[in-house]
Amino acid sequence: MKQVYINSVASVSAQKTFDNAEFLNDFIDHEAVVFPVVNPNYKVFIPPAAARRMAKGIKMSIAASKIALQESGLDQVDAIITGTGMGCLRDSEKFLSALIDNDEQYLTPTAFIQSTHNTVGGQVALELQCKGYNFTYVHASNSFESALLDAKLLLSNEEENTILVGGVDEIGEHTFKLQALVGHVKKEAVKASELFESHTSGAVYGEGANFFVLSNEKQNSTYAELVGVKMFNTLPKTLLTETLEAFLGSHQLEISDIDVVILGANGDAGYDDYYDILSQGVFKKTQQAYYKHISGEFNTASAFGFWLAAKTIQSQTLPALVKRNNFKSTGFKNVLLYNQYRSENHSFTLLKQC
Repeated sequence: MKQVYINSVASVSAQKTFDNAEFLNDFIDHEAVVFPVVNPNYKVFIPPAAARRMAKGIKMSIAASKIALQESGLDQVDAIITGTGMGCLRDSEKFLSALIDNDEQYLTPTAFIQSTHNTVGGQVALELQCKGYNFTYVHASNSFESALLDAKLLLSNEEENTILVGGVDEIGEHTFKLQALVGHVKKEAVKASELFESHTSGAVYGEGANFFVLSNEKQNSTYAELVGVKMFNTLPKTLLTETLEAFLGSHQLEISDIDVVILGANGDAGYDDYYDILSQGVFKKTQQAYYKHISGEFNTASAFGFWLAAKTIQSQTLPALVKRNNFKSTGFKNVLLYNQYRSENHSFTLLKQC
């Protein structure tokens, strides 16, 4: 089986990350319960007339996918695989509201067509004129990891040579109100820099699109090698460390081989104890990093963590604003990501310098 490489990255997030020449140089210290996206100039990527009819998730995804393709030096890829937890949420809300308001009559199909979860993958394919394999995974907070695993299998087995893989989610006003109603959102606005000192329940939400060109051929722009991805729908706390060690062992690694562990903690006092088990346990003498205090929480926020890991390996630097302890690695060869959301959909992702 062939190795899989990350040949380019692109991120549209709550920070200024769409410019790959920079690496979190300017920190935007949001103070809110929803972190808004820092939008690139979409006119550079999408004709204004077309952009006017597009949902925000589609615009973010097309911009990110074009940045990723440009950096990889490609005009085309063999396949597009997308992960999204909620799809184009705003169009879904628009269609369902019209359904109720008009008593199920006089509905136009446009909002419904644009609201399906695979709309993003389809629109990106139309923009790139890619007629290859196109698949969308909707697996809650394991959506991006599912897309990543599919791409890895296709590339390892040489069924495809270059694949655009992405994770995207947008915030919808009505859905956000429902999440706040059931206590998934913090009740008070929190500064990003003080999120982990809040010690309250709920998370700060966000949105974004992160896309990557993966290939089974290494090139000059390669960031890192994608070594492994493992997912679990549920994972008892008592088995977390044992499961992690088994995952690393399957790749001939031990805890001491990890140079930095990037944790998906989101400041929710009710569920961050999963991360505490590792940060205060087997990784207490390992450099640690967090990222959801700068990206916000959403179903594919782990794609932002993946972007952070790839950039860290390529630049061999870890920005101060994501460091969570005082340990310093001499270099970043092996980087591990661990993510879960409200004790479900756990994932381990391993990247290696190449």
